[in-house]
Amino acid sequence: MSKKLGEFLVRDNIITQDQLKKVREEVDRGGSRFGEALIKLNFVKEDDFVKLLSKQYGIPPVDLQSYDIDPDVIRLVSEELVQKYHLIPINRVGSTLIVAVEDPSDMFAIDDIKFLTGYNVEVVLASPPAIKGAIDKYYDQSATLMDVMSDFEVEDFEVVEDVEDFDVRDLEKAVDDAPVVKLVNLILTSAIKKGASDIHIEPYEKNFRVRYRVDGVLYEEMRPPMRLKNAITSRIKIMSQLDIAERRLPQDGRIKLKLGRDQDMDYRVSVLPTLFGEKIVLRLLDKSNLQLDMTKLGFEEDALKNFKDAIYKPYGMVLVTGPTGSGKTTTLYSALSELNTLETNISTAEDPVEFNLMGINQVQMHDEIGLNFAAALRSFLRQDPDIIMVGEIRDFETAEIGIKAALTGHLVLSTLHTNDAPSTINRLLNMGVEPFLVASATNLVLAQRLARRICSECRVQVEVPLQALVDIGVDPERAAEMKCYKGDGCGTCNGTGYKGRVALYEVMPINDEVRELILNGGSAMEIKEAAIRGGMNSLRMSGINKIEEGVTTIEEIVRTTAPD
Repeated sequence: MSKKLGEFLVRDNIITQDQLKKVREEVDRGGSRFGEALIKLNFVKEDDFVKLLSKQYGIPPVDLQSYDIDPDVIRLVSEELVQKYHLIPINRVGSTLIVAVEDPSDMFAIDDIKFLTGYNVEVVLASPPAIKGAIDKYYDQSATLMDVMSDFEVEDFEVVEDVEDFDVRDLEKAVDDAPVVKLVNLILTSAIKKGASDIHIEPYEKNFRVRYRVDGVLYEEMRPPMRLKNAITSRIKIMSQLDIAERRLPQDGRIKLKLGRDQDMDYRVSVLPTLFGEKIVLRLLDKSNLQLDMTKLGFEEDALKNFKDAIYKPYGMVLVTGPTGSGKTTTLYSALSELNTLETNISTAEDPVEFNLMGINQVQMHDEIGLNFAAALRSFLRQDPDIIMVGEIRDFETAEIGIKAALTGHLVLSTLHTNDAPSTINRLLNMGVEPFLVASATNLVLAQRLARRICSECRVQVEVPLQALVDIGVDPERAAEMKCYKGDGCGTCNGTGYKGRVALYEVMPINDEVRELILNGGSAMEIKEAAIRGGMNSLRMSGINKIEEGVTTIEEIVRTTAPD
């Protein structure tokens, strides 16, 4: 199709000859199909691509998102054929099988399906991303929920009252049942496929649900039968090497899955006893997706310069703040990666160690044997370190040792849980650290949040009322010039309009004016005003810049940042 369609698009002035050349280079380089590359490079929008083909071939288009395809229809065409020809069966009418394709001119595909299914084939058109999304949804190598559920007996689907009396031996037998193993594997692998950062397995009085957090937002994935609650919980506990007989106390563990020859996936497991059973949260730690290039994290130019200046100082403290899941660890790892050279001795104290970094001495905390952040820090100082990273400053003892290390020739990186950069100073003072120590030791404080990115495949410009921009803090003159975008929803982003996340940064160097305010007991608001005068962008300002760049939406900025 590529040659024929390419000539058609150039002839009708839809793309230029130069753009056609770039599309073909993308196909040769990345193994993409012609249509995929065309949409990926934003030369043609997804909807326009389908309309163009429909016009050229006289074949009706179809919206795959509005289709709920019958599993019996899916089973008629093997996954091998679907992946080979990039098409999907969507319906069966009598002796005719209706198939959504991206390339109606591929007669080999149509003939193969006719021959292997015994059905007449009628084709309809769909865009490459929509077909890819449908294939991901309906063809899963690890089995589908319905396939797994079909292995259970009918009585297993009854909602039963939770019974506290149980026999550990019975549970151990239950967790080895093939359907339970398959279902847990499906939950773990499906989360990877959908780009989830966390899996929540939650028991309630009358139901039991599994939710995934994708791009920072939770959504329900499935509701397994209530009767499987204890077996699923125990299976995950065994995989995490936890005590399946202990149901009254919280437990933490880790699962390591090998996905292929070169890819591992780690899950951080937390088990918490609740009223109706144990809630399990698994955090996915995908090393292959770890972004260590600072220039790609979302820093604005001045903010990145200030951050790099601070981490390249020979001593002092750099603090990264924000709530759980805001990307603090990624920012710290990217800084360590930048500083990691043969001449530098770097030690980290982490709870837990999320990713292994070559050339860095990483220490896992064990509170139960007395190895906490403060104890690790003391040991580090006897190990001739140049750079120390402490996972989190939680108490006065850790803060005091860290600050003293920063004042005696070491660069100290750490995190705190505060709402913004200026309030971090007050948090340290409230812990009991003297103002002159905070003022002397701190180089820079960085606060961050993660906002969802607009999906690049379905991004469109939208008209936004001027007042909506003014309400979030945009100057009226700037608001009048701003262009806003949103995602329309497509197969790539599962109809959400968002794909991936971008970091918003509030970078506060400790300049002379801020240092003076710390020494004189200035409030967080006074420190913030001084930092903004010194050139700092607040989290909300950083968000507004991202709206202006077309990276995210007003709704995301309102959701993730507070007004100034």
